[in-house]
Amino acid sequence: MPYENSVFIPLDADEAFALVTRPDRLRRWQAVTARVDLRAGGEYRWTIIPGHTARGTITELEPGRRVVFTWGWEGSADLPPGASTVIVTLEPAPGGTTIRVVHEGLAGEQADNHAAGWNHYLGRLTEAAAKGDAGPDEWGAAPPHLDVLTCAGATVAVCQRVLLGVGQADAGRATVCTEFTVAQLAEHLTGSITAIGGAAGAVFPAGTPDTLEAQVADRAQIALEAWDGRGPEGTVSIGDSDLPAAVALGIMSIELLVHAWDFAQATGQQVAAPDPVTAYVLEAAHKIITPEGRSRVGFDPERPADPDAGVLERLIAFTGRPQHTDRSRPA
Repeated sequence: MPYENSVFIPLDADEAFALVTRPDRLRRWQAVTARVDLRAGGEYRWTIIPGHTARGTITELEPGRRVVFTWGWEGSADLPPGASTVIVTLEPAPGGTTIRVVHEGLAGEQADNHAAGWNHYLGRLTEAAAKGDAGPDEWGAAPPHLDVLTCAGATVAVCQRVLLGVGQADAGRATVCTEFTVAQLAEHLTGSITAIGGAAGAVFPAGTPDTLEAQVADRAQIALEAWDGRGPEGTVSIGDSDLPAAVALGIMSIELLVHAWDFAQATGQQVAAPDPVTAYVLEAAHKIITPEGRSRVGFDPERPADPDAGVLERLIAFTGRPQHTDRSRPA
């Protein structure tokens, strides 16, 4: 039996269609990163949880009414990309739109697992439609298996959550990185993502998205897809330096998580970073940020952490940032 479920959301059909097809909207309830070529015959790629990426082809498209796409998981022998089909239909209803999802081509444990997954994410879809954003996803926050690739994806998710709370009015705010405003720090971070992604063969389009969240997230998607294809083995060249590929990915995770904290401090937010992910990044930081190389890579001397500091506070202290910075937005 195929999976089938319907939810009502208080948005018109065009807004609802955007919520289920556009990468910037998908990041608010389902995907960590998303690429969508929205046309019949176009391909999509959604990382739902770091290390678990759905990929397929759009086979039918009626904007505002219906989208059909093949579905499967990268690296899966049981359900590879293209092995099943998802049909999403949108029907106008009083005060909003009814979204119906049918997932065909599943059997046994696959059907059970996908039913649980769709139920979870359709619940988040209704939250995103009502509130604008569903908030951090406990399923995707801490991947069950952490390595340099999945950790990079998890830190992208953490940083995106903070940047979703950053508006245009925040662009000129000072950050704890005294040489950068919020907007300049986002530009610095996208530059790092571009350099590290380019080392894996990523090619980035020209232009700058409208929001700081999209500026970082769009580049991170391209970079992570390139790294997923290349793998973390061997060495890569970044600028004039050759370094182990795993170290390059470790640098990306450090930058994403530490700068997420910087953005949060500048805009009066909290960072929702799972301890296992933060601990993995802290261990990488101890290996990568050497005492003699701190100033060269832009880190101040390590600060002592409070005796009862959590793992994020220990990471922040290790990178030389003050632990008790309050830059809350004015009321």
